[in-house]
Amino acid sequence: MDYTFHWRPVFRKLPDLLEAALVTLEVAVLSMLIGILIGLVLALIRMSGRRSTVWFAVGWIEIARNTPALLQLFFFGFGLGAFGFHLSPYMIVLCGLSFNNAGYLAENFRGGFNAIPDTQYRAARSLGMTAIQTYVRIIIPQVFRIVYYPMTNQMVWAVLMSSLGMLVGFRELTGETQFLASKTFRIFEYFLFTAAIYYGLVKIILGASRLIAWRLFRY
Repeated sequence: MDYTFHWRPVFRKLPDLLEAALVTLEVAVLSMLIGILIGLVLALIRMSGRRSTVWFAVGWIEIARNTPALLQLFFFGFGLGAFGFHLSPYMIVLCGLSFNNAGYLAENFRGGFNAIPDTQYRAARSLGMTAIQTYVRIIIPQVFRIVYYPMTNQMVWAVLMSSLGMLVGFRELTGETQFLASKTFRIFEYFLFTAAIYYGLVKIILGASRLIAWRLFRY
């Protein structure tokens, strides 16, 4: 093997890579927040049993869970463009990840709702709480506790899958790495270093989730 490693170009561009890593983390966190809100609504709609709206929730969930994430990203990037809606690379990735996160989280939330005994809902109603108060104060907090760890896994997925944004021109961590590597031709060094950054991001997320879980669920 005659390959000679040159790490100096990578270290010189380390600030750019770390800045791109923050962009990756930003879009992943925003997509998770949007996905949680939409996923919660989709779960409630699907559980409502109303045929007029259930089809919408089921369709969203089925498409999000049973089609490639890259295809969903291309829909927001090129599919909407065919109808005159042109989004920036950042918005394409944000919409694509949010759409996918919402589909997976909706099923997680539905499983969490099903794990709550009906007696808790009836007890809250018997105490004079409205349906909204029952869900906000009694049911939903327990659901979030049940689905907390699946949500952590989904957050890790969002960070890693944001790398697909490179294919629509988004300069997140992988996109920035590809750009810098193409200028210096140090492909292996750049992507090996980027893999280490991704590994560090995931470990930080998992460590933070354990700390939050310890603070929230220790009793």
